[in-house]
Amino acid sequence: MSGPPADRPRMPRSYGILAPEEGSGLAAWAHVDARVTGARNYWVGTTGPDGRPHAMPVWGVWMDGRLHFATDRHSKKARNLAANPACVVHLESGDDVVILEGVAEEVADRQRLAAVDDRYVAKYGVRFAEIPGAVSVWAVRPRVAFAWQEKDFTGSATRWVLGDER
Repeated sequence: MSGPPADRPRMPRSYGILAPEEGSGLAAWAHVDARVTGARNYWVGTTGPDGRPHAMPVWGVWMDGRLHFATDRHSKKARNLAANPACVVHLESGDDVVILEGVAEEVADRQRLAAVDDRYVAKYGVRFAEIPGAVSVWAVRPRVAFAWQEKDFTGSATRWVLGDER
């Protein structure tokens, strides 16, 4: 899988980001795909109606280019996403960084829910029906993704545009 077009991220000149062919070069989309697939925990950042940020870790599964996760529909993140679907997802590492910026939508399609549930149980050993509360499942569709290695930040920082974020 070659992935979407890659380039350097737009950052202040003072960050010293090198040209795409310098340093270790642009990261491969396969690296992002593998890291997002293999991660156990994902930090989801949302914005409340009052403009205040909110971040929480979730379990999730990467399927069909979207990160799917479950949460109680009355949770702050679900309420925030219902009001403003823009969000950011960050993996745990600050040394091997993967960040997804995109939009979330609640998953209602029964076939998709069943497929996500099967992957969720394979990964975490629990089905959505076993999670307490009023479970809602969300799918984050990335519009922009970032990745870099801390040890070579200026030479590995990569940005992919997956949607309408040109």
